[in-house]
Amino acid sequence: MTKSQSVAAFADKAGVSKADGAKLLDSLAEVAVSSASDGFVLPGLGKLVLVDRKARTGRNPATGETIQIPAKKVVKFRVAKACKDAVLSL
Repeated sequence: MTKSQSVAAFADKAGVSKADGAKLLDSLAEVAVSSASDGFVLPGLGKLVLVDRKARTGRNPATGETIQIPAKKVVKFRVAKACKDAVLSL
């Protein structure tokens, strides 16, 4: 689903204009990004969490050479059980 399709769907469900739907989607994304470090939850959908990855040894696929991959922080989305069950039952 593209952004314009999402905006149209939000606007239709909420009974507002597409411009207001776009503002809603942009506001949701802004709030999610600003609070991702604390864990942003969309009830019934899932949760954005900040995770620390440990340093590890990897392999360069082109040369086969082993390389050291440094530790870093990544953002993950954990799908809620209700959402997973609903999608899998389709």
